[in-house]
Amino acid sequence: MRALLLSPRAAAKVLQRADPSRVRVAPVAVAAGFPSPAQDYYDGDINLTERLVDDQDATFIVRVSGHSMTDAGISNGDELLVDRSKTPRHGDIVVAVLDGELTVKRLRVERAGVVLAAENVDYPDITVPELSDLQIWGVATYCLHHLR
Repeated sequence: MRALLLSPRAAAKVLQRADPSRVRVAPVAVAAGFPSPAQDYYDGDINLTERLVDDQDATFIVRVSGHSMTDAGISNGDELLVDRSKTPRHGDIVVAVLDGELTVKRLRVERAGVVLAAENVDYPDITVPELSDLQIWGVATYCLHHLR
């Protein structure tokens, strides 16, 4: 699975829509099982930047290309919010640069070394060779999954 980085200017435009990114919040949860009567009012606005971004200067949007992370709920064409200020930990989904190539994978730190794990059985995990150049570019914090 490859990642397309939006330029800092393009990402900033998306993230700086702080005021336009205010979205109305329904005051009730929506049933995913049996339907419940609809409510025709809302409970105020929510600022998506405040809700989703811890460090605005270090957060970027990355567009995903590929299918290796589908079992983690990340599909081709989704956008990830990636925070470069977070320290990567075992189990995080990260944007990694391995020998100059960007990839999105789950980070596994094992006794034998670092593994960039795919979340799709059709794709192999990448065991990072000892002499490889690996940089963790950032930690994915949210996935903007497209429904249509």
